[in-house]
Amino acid sequence: MHNSVKTLLATTALFFSSQMVTPNALANSGCSFDEASQGFIATCSEEKKEVIITGIVTTETLAKDLPGYSDEYQNYTTDAAQIDVLKTISEPTNIVVIIGTWCPDCHRETPRFMRLIEAAANPNLTVTYIGVDRSKLDPQGLAAQYDFSRIPTFIVEQKGKEIGRIVERPQVTLEADLVNILQ
Repeated sequence: MHNSVKTLLATTALFFSSQMVTPNALANSGCSFDEASQGFIATCSEEKKEVIITGIVTTETLAKDLPGYSDEYQNYTTDAAQIDVLKTISEPTNIVVIIGTWCPDCHRETPRFMRLIEAAANPNLTVTYIGVDRSKLDPQGLAAQYDFSRIPTFIVEQKGKEIGRIVERPQVTLEADLVNILQ
């Protein structure tokens, strides 16, 4: 066979095999699309040697142990007007953030949230980060106390009751969505 025919056959086989992979299969396999890639090229956890952290997670651990978290944190510019509103929240508010350290959406949103909480510098806003594995479980069963299916999930609580949540990605920005929940 000529090289051009072999190339055509290989390309066709690759194309049709990639069409049979469902988005959930990619999500559950540890594969994700890189910003720089185009088409059906995905990177997988085996290639990236991902880190999965479960249970209570500190911001220090996220910044230190997860590639890209500190960059996203440093590069995110908060909305000053929304931060000013968050600085005035007087009601004690707990925010539970359920994340997967393997999840691309969490890699984007969690460092941004860390940045906005730091910018607000409001002692009435406390945050608990809970890491889950690919089955969305943690060994202590902390995340199981909350009804969630997508991550990250930001659960906002006051007086022991949930008053709102941000699921997967904000509708506007994390700051604006949080302000909308708290007002």
